Amino acid sequence: MKKKNEEGFTFIETIIVIAITLIFSAGVGFSAAKYIDQAKVASCKNQISTFKLSLQSYYIDCGLYPTQVQGLIALWEKPLFSPVPEFWNGPYLDREIPKDPWGNSYIYKSPGEKGLPFIIYSYGADGKETGDGFNADIISWK
Repeated sequence: MKKKNEEGFTFIETIIVIAITLIFSAGVGFSAAKYIDQAKVASCKNQISTFKLSLQSYYIDCGLYPTQVQGLIALWEKPLFSPVPEFWNGPYLDREIPKDPWGNSYIYKSPGEKGLPFIIYSYGADGKETGDGFNADIISWK
């Protein structure tokens, strides 16, 4: 037999507690999504920095940077297209060329703009040239 002070929650009280919990959970989820986008941008910048360092090592060994046709894959496999580097000592990365954090291929241009020997791009979250916020291009010289 139940005593009066041992009564549990009513159905309505339980629904209210669940609703409040869901509201707080949704707020946390929206905040977490913002941090995930920031992490993807940071990851992309780190990958581009890794490519830049690897390209410098490639240049030291081979005396030139990969051509645009050879692309970033030249950091993983010895190029087959001319000019084939005689002193290629790769691979220059510890794994195959990854996609950017949004699943798109990195763009490699050689020679680059502004007198640079190369430029590496990611078009950001939307995968399209230009954009704002998380859709902004991430470029190796910026």
